[in-house]
Amino acid sequence: MSCNLSQQINNIGRVRRLFVAALVLACASGTVTQAAAQNVTPPTTPTLITPPVGTTAFLLGRGVGTQGYVCLPTSADASTASWTVNTARPEATLFTSFFGQDVQIITHFFSPNTHPNKFAPNPLPVGNVTWQSSFDSSKVWAQAQHAIPADSNTPSCPNTGSITCVLLQVIGSDKGPAGGKFLTQTSFIQRLNTNGGSAPATGCSVSTDVGKQALVPYTADYFFFRGPEE
Repeated sequence: MSCNLSQQINNIGRVRRLFVAALVLACASGTVTQAAAQNVTPPTTPTLITPPVGTTAFLLGRGVGTQGYVCLPTSADASTASWTVNTARPEATLFTSFFGQDVQIITHFFSPNTHPNKFAPNPLPVGNVTWQSSFDSSKVWAQAQHAIPADSNTPSCPNTGSITCVLLQVIGSDKGPAGGKFLTQTSFIQRLNTNGGSAPATGCSVSTDVGKQALVPYTADYFFFRGPEE
C-alpha cells in the first residue's frame, strides 16, 4: 500500500513538473520574443560594424557555441598548413533572460538559403549562416559585411584574441511552417563581445596535419536590427 502511495505521489509530482514546464514553454513561445524585443540598447560600435542609420535593435540573444576550423595546406606542395575557418560549421544556441531564467530563443547554424532577397549574391553559395527562432521557426540567412578584431581598446569587442566582431546583412528570410515571421523582420545582425572561438595555436602546421578539424567554444552577443530595408 505504501509502495502504491509513494508511486502515486511520484506520478503526481511528475505531472505537476510537466504541467509547469508546458506552461512556461507556452508562455515563452507567446511572449518571450516580444519581451526580449523591448529595451534593447546595443553598445556604441566602430563605424565599420555599425548598422545603417534608420535601423533599430529589437532583439538580443546571448550565444553559446563553437567555431569550426579545418587544417588546409598553405603552400603548393602542401608542405605547410594552417587552420582555416570552416564556414559550414558555426553552431550556437542563443538565450535570453525570461523571469530570471535563461530561455533558448534562437539556433544558429549553416544551411542553404531557400528564400534569397535582393541583397543575396548571385549565384548563391552552397549555404549561409542561419538563425532560426526556437518558437515560430522563422529564419534568416546573412552574410558578413565587415569585421573587426577583438581588442581591449574596443568596448564592444574587448576580449583580445577572440574571434572577430561582425556586422552581417540579411540576404534571405523565411516564415515558419505555421506562418510565424518574428525573425523575418531582421535586416542586420551584429556579433559583439566575442569571447573565445579563435583557431587553435597548435595542431596544424605540416602536411600530415592536413584534414584535421577542430571545434573551439565561444560566446558572443547577437543583436538583431530591423529597418530600413526590412
